[in-house]
Amino acid sequence: MTALITPELVVLDANLGATKQEVIRKLAEVVAATGRAEADGLEADALKREDQSPTGMGDGIAIPHCRSAAVNENALVFARLDPPVDFGGFDGPADLAFMIAAAEGSDATHLDLLAMLARNLVRAEFVSSLREAKTPEEIVALVTQAISPEEEEATTDEVPPVSEASPAVTAPADGPVLLAVTACPTGIAHTFMAADSLEQAARAAGVTLHVEPQGSGSVKPIPAEVIANADAVIFATDVGVRDRHRFAGLPVIESGVKRAIHEGPALIDEAVAAAKNPNARKVDASAETGASAEGEGAKLGWGKRIQQAVMTGVSYMIPFVAAGGLLIALGFALGGYDITDVADTLVAENSLWNLPEQGLAGYLGAVMFKIGATGMGFLVAALSGYTAYSLAGRPGIAPGFIGGAISVAVGAGFIGGLVTGLIAGLVSLWLTTFNPPRWLAGLMPVVIIPLISSLITGAAMYLLLGRPIADFMTWLNDQLTAMSGSSSAIFLGLILGLMMCFDLGGPVNKAAYLFATAGLSAATQASFEIMVAVMISGMVPPLAMALSSTVRPQLYTEVERENGRSAWLLGASFISEGAIPFAAADPLRVIPAMMAGGAVTGMLSMALHVGSRAPHGGVFVLFAIENVMGFFIALIAGVVVSAAIVTVLKGMTAEQPLEVATA
Repeated sequence: MTALITPELVVLDANLGATKQEVIRKLAEVVAATGRAEADGLEADALKREDQSPTGMGDGIAIPHCRSAAVNENALVFARLDPPVDFGGFDGPADLAFMIAAAEGSDATHLDLLAMLARNLVRAEFVSSLREAKTPEEIVALVTQAISPEEEEATTDEVPPVSEASPAVTAPADGPVLLAVTACPTGIAHTFMAADSLEQAARAAGVTLHVEPQGSGSVKPIPAEVIANADAVIFATDVGVRDRHRFAGLPVIESGVKRAIHEGPALIDEAVAAAKNPNARKVDASAETGASAEGEGAKLGWGKRIQQAVMTGVSYMIPFVAAGGLLIALGFALGGYDITDVADTLVAENSLWNLPEQGLAGYLGAVMFKIGATGMGFLVAALSGYTAYSLAGRPGIAPGFIGGAISVAVGAGFIGGLVTGLIAGLVSLWLTTFNPPRWLAGLMPVVIIPLISSLITGAAMYLLLGRPIADFMTWLNDQLTAMSGSSSAIFLGLILGLMMCFDLGGPVNKAAYLFATAGLSAATQASFEIMVAVMISGMVPPLAMALSSTVRPQLYTEVERENGRSAWLLGASFISEGAIPFAAADPLRVIPAMMAGGAVTGMLSMALHVGSRAPHGGVFVLFAIENVMGFFIALIAGVVVSAAIVTVLKGMTAEQPLEVATA
């Protein structure tokens, strides 16, 4: 097996740039120089991983890492940075950086070694040695010793390979028995650093602890008999816990992996206290894929949890909007816009064996319109149901969907759906905190919680909230209609354009899209114009980056140029996410440029009274567009503005050559 790290993969006391993006680029080039990877692809995958959560670990350490198809042989790069660079660590910039470049098909042995390195980085003496080493050879010797399998066999204090659960940190027989599960999105670094930090904290506290690192390699679960005799469990995860149901009924403390790394003793103390507290929150197996699988679970603030829940509801709602809206548009294309008046009768009284006087095209148009209208009819229910699901897991789905349907029935629209989703989710989550007798526990998630939550949510809408929200929706629709043709509409187009291009599919983008699609059901001219302003603005970023990378290819890497070629189609289809690779690599220049073009497009679209009856599809739904010429004028203007700005900004900054110091 080729050594993971060699002197050629060590960079000492070098200025690799002022940002983590620049450092990651330089480290990718170091790996590429050894023939183990293609630099552009490794850089892109490492930055994509960085977008999931920062890899700054605190204490001046960063571990950018990824598994990538661009890596043909696993490599470990070490850099001592001068000056330090901010990787998002809780205590400031990092002066030590490891890049773990793992091949996409890495075997478990290599992943075991990489995990052992990560766990050594919580040992102060190891980190101190890295800072004091004088030559690349010293660094290689230190790291090789840290990840050597022989070292594990030499002492029982070292960590096991990741394919097995950690042996128990033992304590006096009368003390509590704790369990811990650690997991991060890639399962390579943070997972095992968190595990080792908790083990050290448990050893210092004299507490028995069994840890299950759920990493990228094979995972050996904590034995069932150990779980049966445990007193509490710690979930230190940034992703869902695999087979969470195994721990049902145990008192639980939840956090992200970074808190486990930096505050291991505090988590151990909290778990010990929970084990002794009969009212402590317990693991609910029914919420296995719900709120507790989101980020830092119970340790997230309520504002963040509610934001995540709403975004989950919106993301699940969008397929209903896209499928339903496009089918409605196709129905209009085949049967004409007046198909809405006769669709019910045509579908109810006819079939392929009994065509109406409108002929085959008219009949198929009516069928597509009805299918699409049915899909759009689930829009609010899906928004509400999956918002509740995100908060409470499976027990929240039924009351959430029921609340959404009631919201439609009383005219409260998508705002009512958001309200019912939050009510259903919060009530269901509250009910999961009860500790019923064993004979009743099995009925809670499938009968008791949905029943009570549905009753409370439905009663709240019918008795208290439905009418005021419906009145507000009526007022809002009236205001939108009044805006059509006024100067206010142009300002609204500017705001929507900025929102669509701010985070390219993130919460702000989704908020603008939800606003437009929810209003589309009103079928007013104002709602059609708002819909197309949102759609065209969302097409600008990928098309602008495609244009810029075509006109000035020397400003972009080979991977970016390839992304630019695919972005033509993504942009034409209204998939804003096609610009994300560019924005992730260079956000300070790309995002402002995209927002400028989006604002221009939004304003022009509203000024030219472009309208769309389709909520998605880009240039492929031109048959549903009113004022096609205005559509293209607004789109082209925004694309040219964004492409020009980003090209100028990128051209102003010259690429600096890599300077590697080895002294």
